[in-house]
Amino acid sequence: MRYRKPSLKTLLGVTSAKKKIKKDLGIYEITKVLNAPKNAKRRVKRSVGYESEPMKIFRFIQRLFK
Repeated sequence: MRYRKPSLKTLLGVTSAKKKIKKDLGIYEITKVLNAPKNAKRRVKRSVGYESEPMKIFRFIQRLFK
């Protein structure tokens, strides 16, 4: 179930055309390597529970009293 309506660019096919061009040029292969450290860091944080709702609330409260 979609939670929002598609954009005009998506309806016209602009988004898929841009994605196809990037895939054909091999840009995604380069960004996959460049973003690997950030993705690994995010995966570790998620597995530890850093991005869970209780931790988000805790960090928010901690910022208030800083």
